[in-house]
Amino acid sequence: MNRPVSAPAAARQALRWVFLAMLVLAAVAAPPAWANDIQAAEYRIKAAFLCKFGNYVEWPSPAAADTPFNIGVLATSAVVDELTAVARGQMVNGRPIVVRKLERGDPMDGVDMLFIARTHTARLAETLAALKDRPVLTVTETEPGVAIGSMVNFVIVDDKVKFDISLATVDRSKLRISARLLGVARTVAGGPPS
Repeated sequence: MNRPVSAPAAARQALRWVFLAMLVLAAVAAPPAWANDIQAAEYRIKAAFLCKFGNYVEWPSPAAADTPFNIGVLATSAVVDELTAVARGQMVNGRPIVVRKLERGDPMDGVDMLFIARTHTARLAETLAALKDRPVLTVTETEPGVAIGSMVNFVIVDDKVKFDISLATVDRSKLRISARLLGVARTVAGGPPS
């Protein structure tokens, strides 16, 4: 026979259920630590690529050797911090790399390369359109990045970071990409380099 539960016991039992529900919600809402480690590793690899890409691109008006190579970044602070750490001490054609965190609407003047993370894809087409035909190497990580105007788009294939290149977009911006970089791209849209 079931005995009635006292009010204090019922309250404790209700609190246990609330606590259990909060634990379940926290586990679902927060990614496990290993997922954060995988994402950090992915961005370290992408940051290394970004720091090297500029060495394989020729801009129409070469900058003076004493000016920094500016990489603008539309991404979370964690991604910007990762890129900043990887870029520390790196050079592009003898120019020190400077990473600039950008917010929507910030001017892109002086930016040599722009990286747009997947967290900032809501206005991707608009951002790429604003840079159309300007000599800024645009790099994204979203599908279909090169189809909507990105020059270089990161993709994950078999757990490896790879990238696609759109030569048509590169050519419109008067940039030239080295055959060495084209040779390691997963795909090159727009035919052979001119």
